[in-house]
Amino acid sequence: MKYLDRINRASDFIKGKIDFQPEIGIILGTGLGSLAEHIENPIVIEYKDIPEFPVSTVVGHAGKLLIGTLEGKKVMAMQGRFHYYEGYSMQDIALPVRAMKVLGIKLLVASNACGGLNPAFSAGDVMVITDHINMMGSNPLIGANLEEFGPRFPDMSEVYNRAYINQLQEIAQKLNIKLQEGVYSAISGPNYLSKAELRMLITIGADTVGMSTIPECMVARHSGLKVLGVSCITDMAIPDIMKSPSHEEIVKVAEGVKPKFVSLLKQFIKEVQL
Repeated sequence: MKYLDRINRASDFIKGKIDFQPEIGIILGTGLGSLAEHIENPIVIEYKDIPEFPVSTVVGHAGKLLIGTLEGKKVMAMQGRFHYYEGYSMQDIALPVRAMKVLGIKLLVASNACGGLNPAFSAGDVMVITDHINMMGSNPLIGANLEEFGPRFPDMSEVYNRAYINQLQEIAQKLNIKLQEGVYSAISGPNYLSKAELRMLITIGADTVGMSTIPECMVARHSGLKVLGVSCITDMAIPDIMKSPSHEEIVKVAEGVKPKFVSLLKQFIKEVQL
């Protein structure tokens, strides 16, 4: 089956469950799915029931799509995402974002849990992504270009919308929440990096490192969507001071950051002009 047909199968199924056009797509990373609990009158669809959708296999990812109203905006929120290290292709990972575009969203808000590389950061901080470094070894735009979505050679010099970054900083100040800014780097995973690899990422300008987000955001930009990226820093990965991380600890820290994360994003969605 052609990739475009797969996208349309997924979007047609979702469209058949709703009677409105969503405005904002949200991807909720490890331990951050509770924002979806604030969606009013949600239509809840299990990923396993959506044609062509992958299924989340990682602890901390509920594997549900919730569609409804959040702070006056029509949203569709992914409670959990798909990762390259799970064995999914880059096209599989990108398919939900393509489907969201077909359904009418204008903005993608992508979140993740990640490790901190900047010594000015601390575990438990929230960071708005200003740029990224793709170290995953692949690219979601490889293959035949989908002309219906965007050009063969899309510009990625400003994936993350600067006006929205500034707006989130202003909201953080009003809410008295410390909000870091920085460059997010992504690796394929599933292993955590060696100390030499972490030093390399620091040298080339990464402030954080994770295993997701970049494919979805690249596809969103290729599709003409505006993008906001937000990271929860769950551990510090600076080689000289780091402790060996565990997924359980990362989920626990992400759970603790939820109140800040939820407050920030709810207010942003309330105020944002699309």
